Amino acid sequence: MKNLSFFCLFLLASVLHAQGPVVTTWIRNSGTETGYNGLPSNVQLVQYATNNVYISCSCIPGYDIGPWNMNPNTPVNKNFVYKITRNPQQNTGTPTPIGLGHTGVWSNGVSIFNADDGMSYNNQGVWKRNALYWEGLSFDNCLGHPAPGGEYHHHVNPVCLYDAADSTHHAPIIGYAFDGFPVYGAYAQDKADGTGPVRRMRSSYQLRNISTRTTLPNGSPAGSNGPAVGTQFPLGCFLQDYVYVQGSGDLDEHNGRFCKTPEYPNGIYAYFVTIDSALNPIFPYTMYGTYYGVVQPGNTGGPNSGHNTISEPTTVYNGVSATREPAAGILYELGPNPVRSYTYIYLTPESANNVQGFLYDEAGRMLAQYPDMQPSIQYTLDFSAFPYGGYLLELRTENQRVVQKIVKSRR
Repeated sequence: MKNLSFFCLFLLASVLHAQGPVVTTWIRNSGTETGYNGLPSNVQLVQYATNNVYISCSCIPGYDIGPWNMNPNTPVNKNFVYKITRNPQQNTGTPTPIGLGHTGVWSNGVSIFNADDGMSYNNQGVWKRNALYWEGLSFDNCLGHPAPGGEYHHHVNPVCLYDAADSTHHAPIIGYAFDGFPVYGAYAQDKADGTGPVRRMRSSYQLRNISTRTTLPNGSPAGSNGPAVGTQFPLGCFLQDYVYVQGSGDLDEHNGRFCKTPEYPNGIYAYFVTIDSALNPIFPYTMYGTYYGVVQPGNTGGPNSGHNTISEPTTVYNGVSATREPAAGILYELGPNPVRSYTYIYLTPESANNVQGFLYDEAGRMLAQYPDMQPSIQYTLDFSAFPYGGYLLELRTENQRVVQKIVKSRR
């Protein structure tokens, strides 16, 4: 029996190693867990192919969130399908800027945002506001808040996601940047070769020694002057108040380093979140400036990004249990039906990817399209503006077509 148990553990370890951390790291929802406002929490589905992993997630964490002081936004299910490469590569060409909006995804499917809050002094686009200083009052106890449109996110260390106070062990992977490189918590071995005591990783960004804001961190004249450093605009409230000083910390200008980690014993480039001894966030908090690696299209590029089409055969990752191939058929649940204002369609985890939806009235007129619907995600069908009567919802893939009748009733 002992030999059999050892063999099973060895086989499991071999399988997990073959899949790699980018497949196995995610906090998956078993199908029943909910978070804020009863919404599905964490990651709904993990699929992987030879070169990519697809993370279907709501952007709602499993831990309690809110309230958000002076923030009128409300978290909603974003139905993201993020695409993460399994073969990240250093970008040896023109670096890709880490822009606004999601820059990566935490291991629970919540979005990573960078240090920029999207606003600048006098709207000149030069002295960009530090999100922690300007928006920190609206962060909840987990140091997150919702953006316009309902995307809950963290600009800084997600303290409810892992034990940020555990300074005796190498921090876990707590997410992935959109170039495919892992994001770790705040602690790692002292030396990049994986040896030495565990300690906090130190940022190499330092506050500048300035009293006026007339030059940029590289010393060049600013396109427009910022406000003088003082009580109203203290040093550190703008991103350009910081300068990268090579060698002053452990991390490079992207807030990462190449090192050996428990998940990558042969070494990997890794980003780290940065905090001080009191667990307070330290600039630049997460990835910063430009990505270290090559960024695939689909995850970035505006508010509608993060809804990738899956155009390759994939396998569903089920954790410690065996993997299975998704069925080729269209498998779904729909309700309520009859409907008064809204009904919901949920593609089950075993369903095909990229299901195309089309809603018609009884005369055959197309009223709405629902492109590239993915498994484990719930979609809302709005009937509030339609007259009472019968409708047809057509669902199709390359290999199958299903038609569902829906009735809008008065009661």
